[in-house]
Amino acid sequence: MKKTLILFVITIICASVSGQAKKPTIMVVPSDAFCISKGYFTTVNLNGSEQKIPDFKKAMQEDSQIRLVITKMGSIMSDRGFPLKDLEQTLKSIETESAELAMMASKSSGAAISESPIDILRRTAKADIIMDLDYTIKRQGPSQIITFNLRGLDAYSNKQVAAAAGVGAPSSFATADLLLEEAVLSHMDAFNGQLSKHFEDMFTNGREVTVVVRVWTGAPVDLEEDFDVNGTTDMLSIHIENWMAENTVSGRFSTSDATENVLKMEQVRIPMMYKSSSGREMAMDTRRFVSNLSRYLANAPFNIETKIYQRGLGECWLIIGEK
Repeated sequence: MKKTLILFVITIICASVSGQAKKPTIMVVPSDAFCISKGYFTTVNLNGSEQKIPDFKKAMQEDSQIRLVITKMGSIMSDRGFPLKDLEQTLKSIETESAELAMMASKSSGAAISESPIDILRRTAKADIIMDLDYTIKRQGPSQIITFNLRGLDAYSNKQVAAAAGVGAPSSFATADLLLEEAVLSHMDAFNGQLSKHFEDMFTNGREVTVVVRVWTGAPVDLEEDFDVNGTTDMLSIHIENWMAENTVSGRFSTSDATENVLKMEQVRIPMMYKSSSGREMAMDTRRFVSNLSRYLANAPFNIETKIYQRGLGECWLIIGEK
């Protein structure tokens, strides 16, 4: 009986450690709606149309309330065992990196890299889940009431994987962070359950990303060029799809566009881990997965030179023809 009890306790501990290892890294950010409503945004001109881009740095520097609220939300998640990335520290890292990005260009055309602030944030933070937080505090007589909307977004697929919304109880004296804490606590178990379910799905079925194959102008081949692979002659795009079927988890991906110049594959399920040359298990990301495809095309019978371009965490382009 004693041995059985000890074995049971060890099993529970091991399961707990395994569960902790599989929990996603998370970053809490103020929502676009919150930033724009408070004036924390910059305006850019995209193809003649003005677009408002959230300015997270301005929000954190000028709004002590949002800093308190994000800190409190981080504390709530940390208490439940979810590791967090700090928004403010990540923004400082982005500043250091921005000068390097400004100097990067294509070796062939000199084209500059284009990334939105949220793309840069996601790439720099390497967080699995972005917790998009929006809240408003309204006065009702002598009391204040907080309403909140919280969305968990997969940083790779941009899909909403968890959500919670609600209204807090009126309070005359509570600060914004305490109002939020009281309002969200009753929703957090369900919210965290949704996050855990999503992350477990990733370990079972792979992480969902997008892979796009494009062709440089002047490339010696396009995606409709025929190649013979092990006695089977088919278009380059078909051979790429065959490779994807062999290297994705359970062969799961969907081709949403296929022309002579573009092959777009969405819902691509890549493994969460891979073994390095030393036999060590390491985390797989979109760029590393696509680099394996690049090496495949570099070999016979294709002998194709390619360039890899990463767009945020969850999308990577492989451009055929040259580096």
